[in-house]
Amino acid sequence: MKKWIVVWTALLLLFGCETKEHKKDVIYIVATTGQIADLVERVGGEHVHVEALMGPGVDPHLYKATQGDIQKLSQADVIFYNGLHLEGKLGEIFSKMSKTKKVVPISEAIPKEKLIDVDGVYDPHIWFDLDLWSYAVRTVKDELSAIDPKYKQTYEERGEEYISELMKLKEEAKREISSIPKQQRVLITAHDAFHYFGRAYDIEVVGLQGLSTDAEYGLKDIQELVDLIVSRNIQAVFVESSVSKKAIEAVVEGAKQRGHHVSIGGELFSDALGRKGTEEGTFIGMYRYNVKTITQALKGE
Repeated sequence: MKKWIVVWTALLLLFGCETKEHKKDVIYIVATTGQIADLVERVGGEHVHVEALMGPGVDPHLYKATQGDIQKLSQADVIFYNGLHLEGKLGEIFSKMSKTKKVVPISEAIPKEKLIDVDGVYDPHIWFDLDLWSYAVRTVKDELSAIDPKYKQTYEERGEEYISELMKLKEEAKREISSIPKQQRVLITAHDAFHYFGRAYDIEVVGLQGLSTDAEYGLKDIQELVDLIVSRNIQAVFVESSVSKKAIEAVVEGAKQRGHHVSIGGELFSDALGRKGTEEGTFIGMYRYNVKTITQALKGE
């Protein structure tokens, strides 16, 4: 790891001399995930140029910076990242860069008592609790206002407008999820990305892997999940756009061998947004899509 950081730093110095291609009066921002990039674009509007390191289908837990990423990071005016070890492979790099550049973990303003603690580690998937995501919006709004004070009022207004949209989305999601019979509200996915979602909407969440996709799972884990599905007559499980389908397919096959049919209820967006230009390519569109997919599958529609 240390050797890689030395190489990375050398490349950073090399690319740091290159000229930025964006307009001089626009803040150049690099965000790690699509969720964060979408948030910054919503608050910053035409006053920011935002690039996300991780595109559709990319797993942030296992992500490693490319040479192109190094160039973007070296040129950025500000870097926004999730924190809470979501970007595990990049954490040490951001720590070093913060000494010379504005590097902001958007989770830093969230009160620790509002985070979910799993065996001494905070769950990083904060975007699935829209109240927590509102803290992230305010962090971005405040940072942009400090960097570019002449547009402070604009950032304030856009930030509050976006939070208002998120609160409407939360109420919409509550109505949808509450239509699922209580005994059928069991959300089974490949890894534990949906605990905040489950807490917000009273859904039991079960993941085959831990908080990070870097966690190992074995035959025993698959068997225990199959036992749960069969004993509770669960009808649907879900795959994720940024995680291999192999594990969940093994669970489906295991249930089949026990004489129980469980279907794949759909593909959810957990750690990444969908493709640009689609509904799922925006944060609100992704969230709404997930709610609809979960509701329809668990209701047997």
